[in-house]
Amino acid sequence: MTASSTPGAEPAPHVLKLRAYAKINLDLRIGPIREDGFHDLTTVLQSVALHDTVTLRAVEGPCQVRCTVPGVPQDRDNLVWRAAQSLWLALGRRGEPHGVTATIVKRIPIEAGLGGGTSDAVSSLRGLCRLWKAAPPPELLRDVAADVGADGPFFLIGGTALGVGRGDEIYPLVELSRQWVVIIVPALGVPTAHAYAWLDRDVTAARRRRAPPVIGSRLDLTALTNDLERPVFRRRSEIREAAHALAGAGALVAAMTGSGSAVFGLFATRARALEASAVARQLGWRVVCTQTISREHLAREA
Repeated sequence: MTASSTPGAEPAPHVLKLRAYAKINLDLRIGPIREDGFHDLTTVLQSVALHDTVTLRAVEGPCQVRCTVPGVPQDRDNLVWRAAQSLWLALGRRGEPHGVTATIVKRIPIEAGLGGGTSDAVSSLRGLCRLWKAAPPPELLRDVAADVGADGPFFLIGGTALGVGRGDEIYPLVELSRQWVVIIVPALGVPTAHAYAWLDRDVTAARRRRAPPVIGSRLDLTALTNDLERPVFRRRSEIREAAHALAGAGALVAAMTGSGSAVFGLFATRARALEASAVARQLGWRVVCTQTISREHLAREA
């Protein structure tokens, strides 16, 4: 299906400021490697209030991406630029994207399993449609988001959701009741490819997909796991220690998110979360205290 400009639409804005929210993997179960080279997996994803800000500005000339944080790629190597290129081509336009500059203010730590780069890119898609006066169908945006990253389609939906396949087939779940989230970010990140390679090296027998921790469409917090924890913990003791610190501080759940390096703890009250944050900081950890957010909350901002 092709996309077209919106007839009779209001003039495109010159500047758009977008929030790109982080995610945590409440659960992650890894299956065998598929024919396409990706692992078969099931995961439960959850949006949290921690966010980057992406400012899109209408300009003359080619698309550019700017960010001053060390380690964040610029221009063509940034996922925002790749999302713009993918959308540009999907809209039937030739050449490289132009007419916009994206400036990213980073708050989401990189290489931490929090999805910051993908969220930046996917959050930009709707803004780019407004700047380019385009009204693509939802399935086109979903395909473009999936091109950006396996968890790309999740960031179009948000809240509490189940991901299967590569993680890009997304099914909304009953929203998790609001939880306060304490995130510890070790100084050294974990590249996703390394975590999966460690898992493949450690587990030689064929893995079979286990049932996700979902009863009907509700999440069972007592059954959460992350198959990447064991191989990462073996090689990165500070990540294991961070998870143990959150568990010791009374977290309802304490686990690594995605491929790490960040670990999170869920707390029922803000007071308990702040106490745990203070303890973790005293131990020398970099700490973020945030909370879960729902699809309804995200829809109000769209």
